[in-house]
Amino acid sequence: MAYKHHAGEQRPIDTLYAGVTNRIIAELEAGRLPWVQPWDSSVTIAGLPCNASSGRAYSGINILILWHALFEQGFTAQRWLTFRQAQALGGHIRKGEHGTTVCYADKFTPKDPNGTASEGEERRQIAFLKRFTVFNVAQCEGLPDELYGQDVPALGDRETIPQAEAFIAATGADIQMGTLHACYMPGSDRIEVPHQQSYPEQINWYRTVLHELGHWTGAASRLDRDLRSPFGSAAYAREELVAELCSAFSCAALGIVPTVRHSDYIGAWLEVLRADNRAIFRAASLASKAADYLRAFGEQRS
Repeated sequence: MAYKHHAGEQRPIDTLYAGVTNRIIAELEAGRLPWVQPWDSSVTIAGLPCNASSGRAYSGINILILWHALFEQGFTAQRWLTFRQAQALGGHIRKGEHGTTVCYADKFTPKDPNGTASEGEERRQIAFLKRFTVFNVAQCEGLPDELYGQDVPALGDRETIPQAEAFIAATGADIQMGTLHACYMPGSDRIEVPHQQSYPEQINWYRTVLHELGHWTGAASRLDRDLRSPFGSAAYAREELVAELCSAFSCAALGIVPTVRHSDYIGAWLEVLRADNRAIFRAASLASKAADYLRAFGEQRS
């Protein structure tokens, strides 16, 4: 029996559309462009995800879906396989691994069962969307060795800015370089950032480090701001804005002009903060205190 869709009932394809769209909206509302990274990953060469069996690059929305999975799960290669493709290559999916849903869109012309269409008449085409589950090669075992190679770019020389290097070093913050994402970890009081050489324009690495140092100032032992709010909450948005403004103020004080414009990031928070017309004033005040706190370390050592 053919499946009939009833009004108000959500089809699997609609669920896929909604899931991807809602995630992208969430990324934008969180101040991130899901199709733009301020750095090329220090662990993965920039490029398009591809099928490890056919070598064919994925396209359209699948690029965004697989990029998201790549960065979220820390994979080091942009190569993907279906369950059957992994088996055909002599391997298998590791137990407990969860795949990523991608889709294939096309159109077909249904056959005319009555043969009543006049010759040359253009038949109506029906669009369809088929879903597939794929796994990164890092989720597989038993594949040919060459498929496991990490797409790691060679690192060149760092383009250092002496006054910024001295400023960052003076804080004494624990900064780990070479990670996939940039973040501040309150639990371990550690900052993680990609290698500076993995940024297309290395000056933007300083903007990132100063942003994370902005979060670092909020620890309970320092300026004691709320750093435990869940992602997507208004409090999380306010703290991100404080860190971004702190970075902007610190860059200006150091004479650094990043090519990533701060307004591109701050603008993403405005919709969240419109409900409170005093929020930007509080954020700017807290950011100034954070920037002053960081600058004081250098003054103490001079």
